[in-house]
Amino acid sequence: MEYNRRKFISFIGKAGLGGVIMPQFLINCGNTTTPTSGFSTISKERLHELKKLVLEDLVPSDEDDLLLVNGLDYHTIIKWGDEISDTDTFGFNNDFTCFIPFDDNNPKDGLLWVNHEYVNPLFVSDFNRGDYDNPSEHRTIAQVDKEMYNVGGSIVRIKEENGRWKMVKNDSHNRRITAKTPIQINWDTPIKGKTTLIGTHSNCSGGITPWKTFLTCEENYDSFYGETEYDEANVPSHRPSSEGWEKFYNYPPEHYGWVIEVNPKDGTAQKHIALGRFAHECCTLYELEDKRVVAYTGDDKNNEHLYKFISSKPSSLKEGTLYVADTINGKWLALDWENQPILKNRFKDQTEVLIRAREAAKLLGATELNRPEDIEIDPITGNIFVTLTNNISKDDFHGSILKIEEDNLAFDALTFKASTYKAGGEANGFSCPDNLAFDLSGNLWMTSDISGSSMNREDKPYMPFKNNSLFVIPRYGKDSGKVIRVASAPKDAEFTGPWFSPDGKTLFLSVQHPGEQTKDLNNPTSKWPFDEDNIPKPAVVAITGDLIEKMNTLNQIEPNIN
Repeated sequence: MEYNRRKFISFIGKAGLGGVIMPQFLINCGNTTTPTSGFSTISKERLHELKKLVLEDLVPSDEDDLLLVNGLDYHTIIKWGDEISDTDTFGFNNDFTCFIPFDDNNPKDGLLWVNHEYVNPLFVSDFNRGDYDNPSEHRTIAQVDKEMYNVGGSIVRIKEENGRWKMVKNDSHNRRITAKTPIQINWDTPIKGKTTLIGTHSNCSGGITPWKTFLTCEENYDSFYGETEYDEANVPSHRPSSEGWEKFYNYPPEHYGWVIEVNPKDGTAQKHIALGRFAHECCTLYELEDKRVVAYTGDDKNNEHLYKFISSKPSSLKEGTLYVADTINGKWLALDWENQPILKNRFKDQTEVLIRAREAAKLLGATELNRPEDIEIDPITGNIFVTLTNNISKDDFHGSILKIEEDNLAFDALTFKASTYKAGGEANGFSCPDNLAFDLSGNLWMTSDISGSSMNREDKPYMPFKNNSLFVIPRYGKDSGKVIRVASAPKDAEFTGPWFSPDGKTLFLSVQHPGEQTKDLNNPTSKWPFDEDNIPKPAVVAITGDLIEKMNTLNQIEPNIN
């Protein structure tokens, strides 16, 4: 089938929307852009302006600040601990961001969803593991309760006035989703005896649906309640978590590791079992002409896999088939218990296949990948980009971006071609790619995720890159295809969750875990955002400026690019 750019939805998101673009049927549900429709021809004069646009390349820096190239500025919208209402505060370690305007004709007033992935107990619960020979013996349930409150997600109303975005405190929409929020499952079979699961955590990436709800993805779920592992005889055992919450709350690990849908109007939520259980970095939805949904999602762990769900009913994230990628042979393999004898021999039913999706994928011969993270669909070509952050166990220190080309440009195809779009390393000027976002003109934005323990160390291969950064790969002009650094993060931090405002004039961006390597609160490794508490705080910022406005023109062109 012929790829049709006008099928990319735009009612909101990272590549723009508003009254200019008619809502269609692509929704990206990871830290990615919502591609636009209607890349129509513009004047030769405008094309000339885009081609002559000069982009400055920021020099790598280890400075403790958020640095931007000329033509960009930022202000902080909300940070950890800020009161969003008289009863709730903004959570810790914000990751994915997503903005939905109340009115498609007004891009400056709406709801911001923000993930809260995990906590640093030193900051959140005043628990310092380094103070004890056996830390677990000294932890209290009150400390764990504080940590449980500070993960999950936040919904806050924000408005732009006089060029600055501000939270509307005590708005009726403002609320928290935490590790104690009851959440239903969208499935007919209970999970470990329950149809209502307690809480969400490890919320890394997310997005929106065509029906205007938020999606949030549980990634490193085993950090809090551990994991159930099976030996060759299929006998289960429990692997303890690193955070030790199971010592205080006996919730099964199987209740976590899912994609969750949140209703912004009332905060009700459901976990989508059909999309499988693993370390979901993202979930990128594409709605077909018949309203069936295709969902791409990756498992962010060394030697894990890339998945695709194809629904069998319109607007459903329940009825359908989950597939896993064989990138060597270009095939989508069905995780279908009923029709795969090898799965029937290992698992008792389809529910168990979905709970143990990682095992099922390996039994089918899926290709092991180097930490598949964010997924983005190119709004011009329809190609699918997947960031592979790195895999040190396989000597892949700098990662790459994988390109998937579905056969006949059909998103429900079961065959495809896979290739490397761009490799990390000094030659290309970036390392450890994480989040992707296309803007209104089709330029590709990218964040990096060099771990705080490896950053700026002489004994690690990351010294040339300094702090984590925000990059753009221009689509036009003399710099087309080059990787250009436009922002540098504070010490120990990474940028996450890039999302463009509907008019393309603001880039919402999270600054996650600044000062993560701090051992003593009196001597933090970072002090960003430099408020009165003088300690580092995760925050969401708005990046604005002439450069973003020039690159995010609403008049599109159709360049030759593959």
